Amino acid sequence: MAEEEEYFDDRELDLEDIGATADGEREMYEHFRFVADKGQALLRVDKYLVAVMGKQSSRNRIQQAAEAGCILVNGKPVKSNYRVKPLDVVTIVMDRPRYELEITAEDIPLAIVYEDDDVLVVNKPAGMVVHPGHGNYNGTLVNALAWHFRDNPDYDSDDPRMGLVHRIDKDTSGLLVVAKTPDAKTNLGRQFFAKTTKREYVALVWGIPEPPQGRVETNIGRDTRDRLRMAVYPSGGSEGKHAVTHYSVIEPLGHVALVKCVLETGRTHQIRVHMRHLGHPLFADARYGGDEILRGVRSSSYNRFIANCMELCPRQALHARTLGFIHPRTGKEMFFEAPIPDDMTALIEKWRGYVGGSGSFQN
Repeated sequence: MAEEEEYFDDRELDLEDIGATADGEREMYEHFRFVADKGQALLRVDKYLVAVMGKQSSRNRIQQAAEAGCILVNGKPVKSNYRVKPLDVVTIVMDRPRYELEITAEDIPLAIVYEDDDVLVVNKPAGMVVHPGHGNYNGTLVNALAWHFRDNPDYDSDDPRMGLVHRIDKDTSGLLVVAKTPDAKTNLGRQFFAKTTKREYVALVWGIPEPPQGRVETNIGRDTRDRLRMAVYPSGGSEGKHAVTHYSVIEPLGHVALVKCVLETGRTHQIRVHMRHLGHPLFADARYGGDEILRGVRSSSYNRFIANCMELCPRQALHARTLGFIHPRTGKEMFFEAPIPDDMTALIEKWRGYVGGSGSFQN
């Protein structure tokens, strides 16, 4: 995690990189860190940063970042008029990891659902990483967008003011909105932060949740035993962040169920973590135990059936099906829906066949 590193970014800083995670809340990553000298005279933080960063940013951008809560002093957000003191630790955070390399435009097909001068809505396939980083520097959605906008002189793929407003996991499919202008990015970012967007996910989970609809409220934070996983912590406690998920069963299918999930908050892996917490991990979700047989009586034929199911959909069965927001320029309410992709559809149909056959297994 970038929070634990001290480094400088040699790109020009864009302090309007204010977006949201897949589930609507910002997960912040440290991009810059400065420690004030012992002899530092009292100085406004915006002036201090202009002085230490030089041409990497302007005072106006720094002030915008402070208003957005992206300027921290000793770990706490400050406004532009905060006066830096000796040995203060001043950090600048953004809602994405630092790009290690310059973005390369790649001719990767995009499933474009809608596009105008301000926004682009895409249906991301499972298996595509959203942002470059952590070993995935090519083949990402950002690389594909750089190619799509290659003839647009106003688009800079290294400029976070234009681009993705929110994220979904690599192996989750579904809808994402892309901002094509700085104003659109700011407007949409505020909508996600204020939780006024409309998003609905569908998932296939192990077992049939009881009651068939409900509300899950906990804290969610990093798993102390595995930094790649998130874990549930007591609601209202000091560990993790507050998280609320609403779920309802769409269709029971024997030992699994098709479930709709609506997020009141947004945390990393929130649906995956909350459904596991309920005892109903997402089908084929290897990170949270859903790639094991968790329901049904084991037999050679049933084991074969489950193996065939996981071959059909070898990733967590989760899809961002709907997306609604207010258009940043026109003020018109926009609403989009992406059909459940082929791999999940085939998986669901296989379980329907199992239920319809009263437990018989179809290979």
